[in-house]
Amino acid sequence: MRRSRMLPFFSILAAALLLAVTPARADEAQEISRLLKQGQQEKALERANSYLATHPKDAQVRFIKGLILTEQNKTGDAIKVFTSITDDYPELPEPYNNLAVLYASQGQYEKAKTALEMAINTHPSYATAHENLGDIYAKMASQAYDKALQLDKGNANAQSKLALIKDIFSRQGSRAPAKPAVAASAAPAAAPVAVPAKVATQTESAKPAPAAAAPPPSAKPNMEAAKPAPEKSAPEAKSGDNAAVLASVEAWARAWSSKDVAAYLKFYAPDLVLAKGESRRNWEQTRQERISKPKSISVSIASPEVKLLDASHAKVTFKQHYRASSFNSETWKTLVMVKSDGKWLIHEERIGR
Repeated sequence: MRRSRMLPFFSILAAALLLAVTPARADEAQEISRLLKQGQQEKALERANSYLATHPKDAQVRFIKGLILTEQNKTGDAIKVFTSITDDYPELPEPYNNLAVLYASQGQYEKAKTALEMAINTHPSYATAHENLGDIYAKMASQAYDKALQLDKGNANAQSKLALIKDIFSRQGSRAPAKPAVAASAAPAAAPVAVPAKVATQTESAKPAPAAAAPPPSAKPNMEAAKPAPEKSAPEAKSGDNAAVLASVEAWARAWSSKDVAAYLKFYAPDLVLAKGESRRNWEQTRQERISKPKSISVSIASPEVKLLDASHAKVTFKQHYRASSFNSETWKTLVMVKSDGKWLIHEERIGR
């Protein structure tokens, strides 16, 4: 399903994630998504409203409802839906991302920027939000250069800069529009959505997911977080380090589950990779608020894979099961670990494998 109304210079791609829901709830979400994919927006909305009447906190179906309203060009209503999701599930980056898309479609670029910054604060490795934020900055710069030319028509620097930005947008606009992901299913796949910017089509999992992430659209100036040291053989790494790395990750999950914020934060290295411009203090404050808010949290890991990069660096990939209050989710996560004073600490945390 392609969208007829879009701004070609925004990109939205949700990270793939798996929502842990009961079969009945998953089937309902899939059916609503199927109706939306078939263009039966009114039926999809009616069914979503009926389900939410008895399951008002279901993040997945609420997210799909936001997509339906977006498809119907009911921007104000869609904004209300996505805003309510961010209020109840502030750990999900996709609703913030979609709010940015909707605000951008209205020309409210400051609000769009703020929403994307929230998405990045939630998940610093959410590449789509970084990409969209770059587009927002470019659009705001275009407006500023245009204003400068209105005040000084002979400003050659402003003319050349404005021409460069317009050229970027025109080349992006020539690309084929991305296909929107239609449903947030029990195992949704990442899918780009072309809308006034790109809309995440599935809500994130603990995220963000996005990203990936899962519970999604197509231009790309990527601003990615610093990458860890390149993978290489680790002749100096000890054979017992694999177990030590995994033990550290499991202890991190236990601290998170017990809502022991002080212990949880100690698992992060001093040089933790954060979103550009974000301070460690602000990051820790945000994490404390999100861990403290739910009445209870349960975090466990499954199918972990440990790869030693060298004697002091490792990469761990696993499926994270997250449950907080009425929200359950699953998503793949990757942690880049660094060995410091004999302890394995988290240097970088990102969604996906």
